[in-house]
Amino acid sequence: MSTDTLLPPAVPRKPPRRPASRGQAARTRRREAIGLVLPSLIPILVLSVAPLLIGIFLAFTNARLVRHPDYAFAGVDNFTRLGGNTLFWDSLRIGLIWTVGVTVLQLAAAMGLALLLNSGLRLQGLTRVLALVPWAMPPVVVAIMWQMIYSANGGPLNAVLGSVGLPSDTNWLGDFSTALPAVIVVGVWVGMPQTTVTLLAGLQQIPAELHEAAAVDGAGAWRRFTAVTWPTLRPIVTSITSLNFIWNFNSFSLVYVLTAGGPGGKTMVPVLFVYLEAFKNREIGYAAAMGLVLVVVVVLILAVYLRSQFRDDRATDVRKGR
Repeated sequence: MSTDTLLPPAVPRKPPRRPASRGQAARTRRREAIGLVLPSLIPILVLSVAPLLIGIFLAFTNARLVRHPDYAFAGVDNFTRLGGNTLFWDSLRIGLIWTVGVTVLQLAAAMGLALLLNSGLRLQGLTRVLALVPWAMPPVVVAIMWQMIYSANGGPLNAVLGSVGLPSDTNWLGDFSTALPAVIVVGVWVGMPQTTVTLLAGLQQIPAELHEAAAVDGAGAWRRFTAVTWPTLRPIVTSITSLNFIWNFNSFSLVYVLTAGGPGGKTMVPVLFVYLEAFKNREIGYAAAMGLVLVVVVVLILAVYLRSQFRDDRATDVRKGR
């Protein structure tokens, strides 16, 4: 027997796999990225983009909220009609006062609270939990609670004022001069926790060595805040302020439960005005036109604000030689 018959048959070698080209690798990464993003993108398209597109379409129709809807294309008639609606533009003015007031006061109060929580207080964990309580409460519950606090008949606020000799019969939510400021205070109290948490996270990222070096150089507390803390927190402040502006401008449930837009429309924010136009007067097309105008107003204001912030950041980088 020859030795050739005892050897195993030769296994044919596979040709070496050719490396994928850059184009193929890029297409593979693109498909993988789409597969990862698609599950989160679908809800955004269905719940955000689609309603926005439908609202834009309805803004150019005469649609009404009826059992058997029958509407037609109305062109810019809704916007022409809206131009002469002084009540809507008055609500927009009130809404901007409400939004700017709440956003600025939220930032100021949250900054102070975040600095306090970052200073190493006793029972710091419990204090942080208590600071989140307004955020955890449903807006309707918050509104009812503050209605009781502001009550003209036996409310805690009037009782405290009466105990120190001040007028104790103020109808905080029913008086023309106090209704909007009272609602702004509630808005600040509700939205302050989320801003506080964001700023506190930013404060904890600042190295302690920077404050120590500034203190060694003789910088006081205010100088350390302006030279060390604020420049570091500025990008965070820009982001959270922009988000707060959008959230506050679109706030509905809190104002609706507190005052329903009264007294005499003094707290009629634009989102509440659009809601009443759509579901009380059943003018869906007209309300959609109002909503589209509000979207444009918010986008323009945020664009101006962000552009100014980015310009200031670039100027700061240039001064520092970056």
